[in-house]
Amino acid sequence: MDLAVTENNIKNGEIRSIVYADDLSSAFAVTKYRSIDTKGISMEEAIGKSRVLIEALPYIQSFKDKIVVVKFGGSAMVNRDTFKSVLQDMVFMKSIGMKPVIVHGGGPFISSEMEKRGKKPLFINGYRVTDKETLEIAIDVLTNQIGNLIIDHIKEMGAKGVCVWGGDDSPIKARKLVSKGDGGSEAEDLGYVGELIDIECDRFINLFEDDQIPIVSPIAKGIDGENYNVNADNVASFIAGALKAEKLVFISNTHGISTDPSDPESFTSTLHEDEVNKLIKSGIISGGMLPKANACISAMREGVKKAHIIDGHIPHSLLLEIFTDKGIGTQIIV
Repeated sequence: MDLAVTENNIKNGEIRSIVYADDLSSAFAVTKYRSIDTKGISMEEAIGKSRVLIEALPYIQSFKDKIVVVKFGGSAMVNRDTFKSVLQDMVFMKSIGMKPVIVHGGGPFISSEMEKRGKKPLFINGYRVTDKETLEIAIDVLTNQIGNLIIDHIKEMGAKGVCVWGGDDSPIKARKLVSKGDGGSEAEDLGYVGELIDIECDRFINLFEDDQIPIVSPIAKGIDGENYNVNADNVASFIAGALKAEKLVFISNTHGISTDPSDPESFTSTLHEDEVNKLIKSGIISGGMLPKANACISAMREGVKKAHIIDGHIPHSLLLEIFTDKGIGTQIIV
């Protein structure tokens, strides 16, 4: 449910004449009423929406001034409604005093741009082989196109966002990733692909104090002066751990972590870190979910309180997961 719209509807509703047959209960339930004149919504709808706001109140109070790192990738960006919904949720969080950080990917868009330029995308062990031209394409797509698009949308929604990568520099630092083959031997060179080693936390703190939402492209500055393409899931986990975030949220295209591959509906709302590790060892967590699960565990080992994996195709899934009692995805706890 769109909490921002809900609040606005209630505020603008003109409830002019209500005659109750019974008193309101402590749960705000209206058993009978004879006359209602509202603007756009019925009394039942207004009361139902007020319950959502009341349910969200303790979460809003407890998360004030807390850092929440949210990562969403290409699958959440392809659908325009999903893209807008995620950003609205982030602006809502910022408006109630939270400190959101957006980490975004953009793999499908990078691949599309490569193909337009006559380059065939190549992956090894899940990593994009990144030569100099591919790196330049990635930087252009991630920062100049996607990053600026996010900034523009956030501005239209009444908030301020800034891409932390700019001027050929980044607050996240990396070294060249050396991929290992079978038996631990060095595998094929991946090019300008990096692994994270450090972060300038003060850059993020300054942006929070300036009332801005940091927007992070998965491009890091190397200790050798080069730029590196980094896995966006790892970037989100690294930043959340370094900033001691309250929450790390991965917006996916599934409802969360499945505990039974034969049952597509076998999603669980809460998993302990030990349970996640068992699902990984048994091969139940695999494919695209594996790096997200590992990233969640890595972040929590660095002090992140909770990690979540949610379905971005559900409208306002971020708000539903954070501000309701039941939630809609899988939360991982320690």
